[in-house]
Amino acid sequence: MSGVRHRLPMDPIRFGLSLRVLRRRRGWTQTQLAAAAGLSQTAISRIERGRGDRLTVRTLTLVLETLGARISLRVLSQGEDLDRLLDANHAEIVERVARLLRGRGWDVAPEVTFSVYGERGSIDILATHPPTGALLVVEVKSVVPDVQATLAGIDRKARLASGVARERGWPARSVSRWLVMPGDKTSRRRVERHAETFAAALPGRTVEMRRWSSAPYGAVAGVVFVSPGTHTAARHRTRSPGMRNRDI
Repeated sequence: MSGVRHRLPMDPIRFGLSLRVLRRRRGWTQTQLAAAAGLSQTAISRIERGRGDRLTVRTLTLVLETLGARISLRVLSQGEDLDRLLDANHAEIVERVARLLRGRGWDVAPEVTFSVYGERGSIDILATHPPTGALLVVEVKSVVPDVQATLAGIDRKARLASGVARERGWPARSVSRWLVMPGDKTSRRRVERHAETFAAALPGRTVEMRRWSSAPYGAVAGVVFVSPGTHTAARHRTRSPGMRNRDI
């Protein structure tokens, strides 16, 4: 289906202007960008003139990736409120993780906002384990994330976490990181597809992270799979007992 043209939910004029700004910042002509992307100069000109909605998603993605940028698409529906559904799944996963940690002696603060020297954002769950001084930064993704952007975000929050926790009166002897995702096939495939990247950045997995949360000595980093619903959890219990990526 790569040859099929799709009307994109975007402002083609703004898209074209954005592309032109990125190209000029590189100091490239349209011909140079076209050569780097493997396209024609005519295609680049068409996009910059506000006619990018006549090209394929693959073509537009290729051009932006050549310039070190990316497309972000959003699904809109006239029926069910998709943002509300995604938010509900996110909230349910946050609650499951918070309940697990509280049951193991952690103090838990959800949705902790921060502003540190111009760096702003929020941490889905910030938790401290008073007996050990362990601090845990939990990033929850209810949908399969953009891997590089997600890992960069977690690194940034972990870097700032000690200062954020200190403002709450939580001294930190170590800072650990969890990326929590739904325990569905899509999320698992994404982790498997980027196995080396995750092994380097977040090597731990659900069973190990659960075990560590009971006695959190030293810093860890890992991916935790959570089944938010009863139906989902039941389905995953049919997996082989030898699977290490068992869900919370």
